[in-house]
Amino acid sequence: MTSDGKPCDTAGPREQEPRDSRGYDERSDDTNVMTDAMLKAWTHPLRRRIIRVLARRVHARAADLAQELDVAPNSVSFHLRTLADAGLIEEAPERARDRRDRVWTPVKGSWTVGTPEHPVADEVLAGTLMQNMVEDHYDLVRRSSSTWMDFVAGHDSGAHSNFMHMNVPMDRDTAEEFFRTISAMAADAAERFHPDDPDVHVWEIDVIAADDTV
Repeated sequence: MTSDGKPCDTAGPREQEPRDSRGYDERSDDTNVMTDAMLKAWTHPLRRRIIRVLARRVHARAADLAQELDVAPNSVSFHLRTLADAGLIEEAPERARDRRDRVWTPVKGSWTVGTPEHPVADEVLAGTLMQNMVEDHYDLVRRSSSTWMDFVAGHDSGAHSNFMHMNVPMDRDTAEEFFRTISAMAADAAERFHPDDPDVHVWEIDVIAADDTV
């Protein structure tokens, strides 16, 4: 997904693409198409919750995640290993207190479920994942909507969420550049700010767009 949000796959019948040590398909266009292992890992609801908490905290131990998610620590540890094996998270040894201490962090980067050039191999699994993602989008809209009313009605002076709807004429190249710019701004912010800063909040951002053929 883009770890910011879209997941998935490996290829159908095509020449084998080169991969790095974690199994990512390496593309000359910088597009990372997720492997089947990533897709399967992301479809599990608890693993998606773990990834979201890790994305917000940046670094966490299994015990921290278990406490926040109210889940048994051994269950969290199992799912962390699955996510790590899939290449979605990795250890951060520089944060560990000793050799036995395991601190986890999301793998940096963004991925896509598939493209016409690199289609998903398992359409059923991809469909399950896409439905899960839609439900996650709905959940964010539901949570955000109550804060919109507090803000527009003057009950809260600070904006905790935002909603924008735009109709913008663009050709395909301009649209692709538009979304690349959004991704670059998000990556820049992630490098410049840390969630431990008391003046910083982690914004959960979903971007959805459709042209007039949809």
